[in-house]
Amino acid sequence: MPATPPPKRHPYHQWAPDARALDLVGDKWTLLIVRDLAAGPRRFVELQRVLPGISTEQLRSRLNRMVADGLLTRQRYREVPPRVDYELTQRSRELLPVLGALARWGYDWAWTAPRAGEAIDIGAILRIAPGLVDAPASLTGTAELVVSRPDGSDRHYAISLTRGETTISEGAAPDAGARIRGSEADWIDAVGPDAERDALSIEGDERLAKVVLDGVCARAARAARAA
Repeated sequence: MPATPPPKRHPYHQWAPDARALDLVGDKWTLLIVRDLAAGPRRFVELQRVLPGISTEQLRSRLNRMVADGLLTRQRYREVPPRVDYELTQRSRELLPVLGALARWGYDWAWTAPRAGEAIDIGAILRIAPGLVDAPASLTGTAELVVSRPDGSDRHYAISLTRGETTISEGAAPDAGARIRGSEADWIDAVGPDAERDALSIEGDERLAKVVLDGVCARAARAARAA
């Protein structure tokens, strides 16, 4: 059993498993930090980049709390300048299916085209893949998803399927069995409420690509059909 974390500043004071869970992960930003560490360890400044809107003090406070609660580990390296990495523990990795279920609910009941002022980061959606992609145990392989951004840079995400388990990492995957590429606008169309995927280009294993795309886009398609 994991060690009991220190008392929360504003607990629910209910002897119920959902209330106990919310004591740990119910604060603003906590679940999004778990989401953005699903692809691997990140430094403080990298978390600031993928979490627009969070202040430096909010992020520092939330990370400290999550380390104390056993949701994250903090690794310090003897480098100049100093480097500190944050990584999910097994306790927080088991939240990924919960995040996937929450994302499905969001697709079904709260999803629209981007609103004015909303930050757009396709990676924020793709990082939920471990909780969204329902892969058959017989399918094994890695799909590289490439998002070409308006500034001319590319973001690479590798979604790997192994015996029914889905993992994600960030970075190029030269040996990927499938490669799915599109502009940021193409990806917005694909994961948006109309689920228009025709503009994405697919190379390699089409079945692998379809399973991955169905995972991160299908809920949007279902919501569109139900509308």
